[in-house]
Amino acid sequence: MRMLNPPHPGRFVRTEVIEPHGLTVAAAARALGVSRPALSMFLNGRSDLSGMMALRIEKAFGVRMDTLMRMQSSYDIARTRRREAELDVEPYRSVAVSGLP
Repeated sequence: MRMLNPPHPGRFVRTEVIEPHGLTVAAAARALGVSRPALSMFLNGRSDLSGMMALRIEKAFGVRMDTLMRMQSSYDIARTRRREAELDVEPYRSVAVSGLP
């Protein structure tokens, strides 16, 4: 069952990985080989998790890339579902073609 409002994966990484290691954002960025602004944007939910960032986190801190990417996917699905009412799309119904030679 999907969560209706899953957290952004950046929040998880901040609270469950970065903070327990006693790292600043700058120190964590150095460990990951990324810029401090790029990591900060992700940790604060202003940018999505890329596959490369997930792999960096796995290599540096041992959190499985698959887990992080599933978190991002769940977050994206929930965020998109909240906008479902904005779409004006009707279900497709096949039209039977008869009388063809």
